[in-house]
Amino acid sequence: MSDRQHPLETLRNIGIIAHIDAGKTTFSERLLFYTGTTHKIGEVHEGETTMDWMIQERERGITITSAATTMYWKGHQMNLIDTPGHIDFTAEVQRSLRVLDGAVVVFDGVAGVEPQSETVWRQADKYSVPRICFVNKLDRMGASFEKSFQSILNKLTPNAVAVAIPMGLEEKLSGVVDLVKMKAMYFEGEKGVTVVEKDIPEEWKEEAMVWHKKMVERVAGEDNALTEKFLEGKEITVEELKAVLRKSVLNYKLIPVFCGSALKNKGAQMILDAVVEYLPSPLDILPQKGIDPKTGGPIEKKASDDEPFAALVFKIATDPFVGTLTYFRVYSGVLRKGSYVLNANTGEQERISRILRMHADERAELDVIYSGEIGATVGLKATSTGHTLCDKDHPVILEKIVFPEPVIGIRVEPKTKVDQEKLIMSIRKLTEEDPTFRIKEDQETGETIISGMGELHLDIIADRLRREFHVEANYGRPQVAYKETITGEGDGEEKYARQSGGKGQYGHVLLRVKPKERGAGFEFIDEIKGGSIPKEFIKPVEKGVVEAMDKGVVAGYPLVDVEVTLYDGSFHEVDSSEFAFKIAGSMAFQKAAKAAKPVILEPIMKVEVVTPEDFFGQVISDISSRRGQIKETSERAGMKVIDAMVPLSETFGYATSIRSLTEGRASFTMEFNSYEAVPSNIAQEIIDGKRK
Repeated sequence: MSDRQHPLETLRNIGIIAHIDAGKTTFSERLLFYTGTTHKIGEVHEGETTMDWMIQERERGITITSAATTMYWKGHQMNLIDTPGHIDFTAEVQRSLRVLDGAVVVFDGVAGVEPQSETVWRQADKYSVPRICFVNKLDRMGASFEKSFQSILNKLTPNAVAVAIPMGLEEKLSGVVDLVKMKAMYFEGEKGVTVVEKDIPEEWKEEAMVWHKKMVERVAGEDNALTEKFLEGKEITVEELKAVLRKSVLNYKLIPVFCGSALKNKGAQMILDAVVEYLPSPLDILPQKGIDPKTGGPIEKKASDDEPFAALVFKIATDPFVGTLTYFRVYSGVLRKGSYVLNANTGEQERISRILRMHADERAELDVIYSGEIGATVGLKATSTGHTLCDKDHPVILEKIVFPEPVIGIRVEPKTKVDQEKLIMSIRKLTEEDPTFRIKEDQETGETIISGMGELHLDIIADRLRREFHVEANYGRPQVAYKETITGEGDGEEKYARQSGGKGQYGHVLLRVKPKERGAGFEFIDEIKGGSIPKEFIKPVEKGVVEAMDKGVVAGYPLVDVEVTLYDGSFHEVDSSEFAFKIAGSMAFQKAAKAAKPVILEPIMKVEVVTPEDFFGQVISDISSRRGQIKETSERAGMKVIDAMVPLSETFGYATSIRSLTEGRASFTMEFNSYEAVPSNIAQEIIDGKRK
């Protein structure tokens, strides 16, 4: 038996996810304060928050990295991860959701569901994360709980159910009605620390009853016994409601919606209670699926201290004081300080010299960490994001985290020789931390190109290189990460034969190429019959094909989404070699791809602009002039909302131009949507530009 202080069922691993500016970090700061984790509340607008501790986060007032913190509430231990809302940092949200058991989704009570709320919601759907919602900022001008709640039902899920309503809005927000207990909740004392439960005031009784009835009907509908009671008009107790609600939340059948204002200290404690009452402990979630690296067979990992150890690494961070921090989530077993573990992905052993429990950027040392917990360790050599650490006698590889590909790059030139060496080292550290940040050397020009998810992403990376790593460099203009693909089928044959006194080279390959659907990736099919090419030369052919794909056939951009079938060829008893077949494969592929109607693909961004009506026309015509397609226009809180698809190459500097178009009154968000073929006139410009 383990000697853990907190039983597994009292553990909660939760994340806070939301659209940028919904008040996520302010909300996290309140939770830390009410649980006694911090003694004063940090405010985003004063640049003093606990969770946003990076200098870039405080300056911009946004969250960039997920911060992890442990807090305690009513005998429960909560590991909280505050994730970024900005879409350029979508990888941070994805990897956090992968290791969390539940999430609190925060909405802006004025705007309701915004485009990035939808993105994070879909990510949570992908990992089937049970969640509860908090409609925040109801103290702001133009706030409406009803409209926000409606937008959750319409845009995100029909399973949302209101379990609280505000008493008053804007500056009149006085408290919250708890629809389960049917009590008025007031938050009194300094910073709203004292929660006072009273009877619902007369003026709110009628409205509360209407909402209460809707809620009871919705919750009862998830349970046969309660449905019967409801239809017979019998009293349903608070305990019964809570029990069914919990079960429904865990099965993603219902999503309770709470409300309040974090800034005005109203409603946050109700969320802490709800996390305890409705969100899962590690025992409530399905066992983790993994594969046995030896046999490839499936393995399940249960949350228990008595099982063999297995943990997933979900984040690497560079810490100025301790070096490289590796964050992990323990799925089963326990980990002791000083023990050796196996990295199942690399097959190497790592020694765990220290175990840390994180509180934003402070840390506590532990001797042992138990299943279900989130911790960090220092000084691992060969472990990166998505790797599994496990007991060496019971190897397992847990399901990986899949990250999106970067869509935009910039050239980096170090200013001096010293900067050159520092740059390579620093960039290596940053790519370990951030899986959506890549670096590559352009072979032809010898330039270093770094790429990421958007202008802001690269902006912050350049800023960090300067401040944290003291690298002075010049940055080029942003470049689009174009790709190429084929639209038809094609055949290619190549006989590579060289004779140079002594042993010659001989490789002969016939292959066929076919397009695959967007995002399906590359597939190599071996259809060699009767040994016309010996087994040992098939891998080299594939290698040659992959190298040719990387170079592209139209303008030198990587080729994607292709199926390549190797169906025939011949070999020479003496002269055939892996090298010859690799070259033949590469050249045959180029011929086939050129015959298969190749095209250039460009990243298309989903853009949402919120603008005052006066500038509606100008904004629309500006989007059209950027080859943008307007998908729909709507209204939100007295503003016009424009949804459009715009090629990434046309969006550079958009922030500046929209500011000048609308006197600084419009705002916009942009996220990657898909790759689409480039019109032929633009394709010609790209090819010419590349030749220059």
